[in-house]
Amino acid sequence: MVSMQTFKTRQDWLAARRGRVGGSDAAAILGLNPYKNNVQLWEEKTGRRTAPDISELPYVQYGTEAEEPLRELFKLDFPEYTVMYEEGNMWLNDAIPWGHASLDSWLLDRDGRRGILEIKTTEIMRAGQKELWKGRIPDNYYIQLLHYLLITEFDFAVLKGQLKFNIDGEIWLQTNHYKIERSEVVDDIEFLKEKESEFWQCIQQDKPPALILPPL
Repeated sequence: MVSMQTFKTRQDWLAARRGRVGGSDAAAILGLNPYKNNVQLWEEKTGRRTAPDISELPYVQYGTEAEEPLRELFKLDFPEYTVMYEEGNMWLNDAIPWGHASLDSWLLDRDGRRGILEIKTTEIMRAGQKELWKGRIPDNYYIQLLHYLLITEFDFAVLKGQLKFNIDGEIWLQTNHYKIERSEVVDDIEFLKEKESEFWQCIQQDKPPALILPPL
């Protein structure tokens, strides 16, 4: 059974996340997180390492503050969806005891199908970063969407990505939208489920996983 809980404070929400695998963790399990490998994640989940608090970093604060206006803009641009959101949400699935999903929004289309809206902001500092978004979802964000589909059992997911460029002191914005149909990525979801289950067993057994280095 899939259910949603809400937490009144960020501290309560963070406490509920401890020991569980979330969307931002999933890519590290597969070695696709450029900032953290799977052993470092295991150390965090088993209390051997404290995850760094990045909430005060400017780019994180920008993303947090931009989420609500970008959600409202999505409503205007895509009236075919009903957009819903509750602060401090956490989705759980009895069949996936190790996982949780905290969503930027969830959607209902005109056919009654349920979906996920994930909002990302990024500042492009070099050409290679832009290429990661060219006609595709960056790998770590793709895995995050797969994790959310796994937990929620929803029918589709939409990623709204705002790319910010500073060119000779002028700010330029590019907004991309990507849609994933669950029916088209079933094999990827099942693969992720298997790898997350293996990682969860490593946590339960207090045994580190074999190291998978993140991409360069």
